[in-house]
This record gives sequence, C-alpha cells and structure tokens, in this order.
Amino acid sequence: MNNKNNVGADGSTELMDSRLRERRIYKVTLYGAIANVLLCVAKLIAGVIGRSSAMIADGVHSLSDLITDIVVIAFVRISSKPQDRGHEYGHGKYETLATTIIGLMLLFVGLGIMWNSLTQIWACIQGEHIKSPDWIALWAALLSIVVKEYLFQYTRRAGRQLNSQAVIANAWHHRSDALSSIGTTIGIGGALLLGEHWTVLDPIAAFIVSLLIIHASIEQLRPSLGELVEKSLPEEVEDEIRRIILSCPGVTDPHNLRTRKIGNRKSVDVHVRMDGDISLNEAHDKTKDIEHHIKNAIGQDTFVMIHVEPIKHPECQ
Repeated sequence: MNNKNNVGADGSTELMDSRLRERRIYKVTLYGAIANVLLCVAKLIAGVIGRSSAMIADGVHSLSDLITDIVVIAFVRISSKPQDRGHEYGHGKYETLATTIIGLMLLFVGLGIMWNSLTQIWACIQGEHIKSPDWIALWAALLSIVVKEYLFQYTRRAGRQLNSQAVIANAWHHRSDALSSIGTTIGIGGALLLGEHWTVLDPIAAFIVSLLIIHASIEQLRPSLGELVEKSLPEEVEDEIRRIILSCPGVTDPHNLRTRKIGNRKSVDVHVRMDGDISLNEAHDKTKDIEHHIKNAIGQDTFVMIHVEPIKHPECQ
C-alpha cells in the first residue's frame, strides 16, 4: 500500500515538473514571438521606405523567427506529455524534431538571403545603379541589434535552465538575427556615409549575413540530427558509466553498452557480470545501486536498463 502511494506521489511530482517546464517554455517563447512581430513589421516598413535590400532581408529573417516561435510552442506541448502506452520513453523526440525544423528553416532563410544579395551584387557589377538606403533603415537595424541580443541572452539562459534543445535553438535564432542586423547596419551605414558609389555595400552586407545565418543553422542541425539517428552519448559520458559500474563490488565486464538521447532525457542500456551463486535479492540491490549512481552522474530522469549475466568460470567453458 505504501509503495503505491510513493509511486503515485513520484508520478504527480514528475507531472507537475513537466507542466511547470512547459509553462516556462511558453512564457519565454511568447516574449520572443511578440518581439519578433514588432521587429518584423518595423524592419519591413523601414526596408521599403528606406530602400534597403539588406533591411528587407533582415525583416524576412525576423519573420522566420516568428515562425520558429510557433513551432517551439506546438512541439514542446507535445514533448511535455507524460509516458503512455504508445510512447513508453515519453515524447521527448518531438522536441528534437522541433529543433531540426528550426535549423532547416534557418538554413533556407540564409540561402534565400544569399541568393538575393548575390543577384544584386551581380547587377552592380553589370553597371546597374542601386539606390542609396535611407536613415530610417539604419535606425531600425540598430534597434534590432539591441532587442535581439537581449532576447538571445534571455532565451539561452532559460533554455539551459530548462534543458530544452528547442529553446536553445530558438535562442540562437535570435542571435543570428542580431548578427544579421549588425551586418545590415554596417552595409547601410557604409552606403549612407560613403556615397552612391558605395551602395553595393548594402547587398554585400546581406551576403555576409547570409553566411552567418547558414553557419548558425548547421550548428543547430548537427546535434538534433545526431539524436534523431540515435547517436550515442559523448565518449566521456560512456566512460563515466563504465567507471560507475566497475566501482560496484562484485560487478565486472560492462559490455553491450548502448546510450542515446530522448529529447531532454538520456537512455542507458548495458550488460554486466556478477557471481552466479549470489542471491537474486543481492543482484537486484547491486543493479539498483548502479542505477542510482548513474542517474546522479548524468540525470535523475535517465532511463537505465541493466542486464545481469553470470561470471564465466574457466571450468564451465
């Protein structure tokens, strides 16, 4: 009876933690979404009025940020659901999928801006005249730098506290927008201060920004794609798991070690050897002790599966 009560209490606590985490992610993402709406409108208006291709590209980038905010809200709600019969390992992979979608969207935005800027640069080389941008575009770019850098710091800090890949990926989307605005500021400022013969600096700035965006997208895609294809945990983490196992008296030969990430959780599956003459209760106590230490080392919500095999004696071979 007491065991049932304990299980229920643990389950309720886990559910409460999950809901609290979900609410915090919503709050952080909602702040970013509101800022992205305002910035997107301001940048597009400033880009059109100020005749700046770099600012219009920057506005499109902010629009993509808004879309990724929506993706995060939708997928984190799913990933926060507790385990059920059809998802014994939970729904954490949905958050990984959201991170991948964000990275891909960021990549396509970067490629689109690159194509547009190269087209304008080529037109300048061919002798086509590009109109000089106006000061409103420069002020919009400066405002974007301040707002997006603040959002990056705020969102990344929250993502690390919540152990959320999707939120951290979204933070880097804010940073890429800040970098985009820095390049835009340099291009627009140069075109304004150096005269009409240097208006090509505007699309050149947009091209440099596109490279930064593409780099940021690749950095986000690498870990999320690795998780989706069941990439193992880092080697140093697996070495720590083996060390923990071998530190338990009477336990030897950790083998068939398999590790992976499942959203914000980890999974460990390993075979160990013990003396075949010990009691089942003793073997169970040893595996529970190992499980406890592994969770202390890499996360309390880690899935740990330990398969026990008897030690092979030479006379039995």
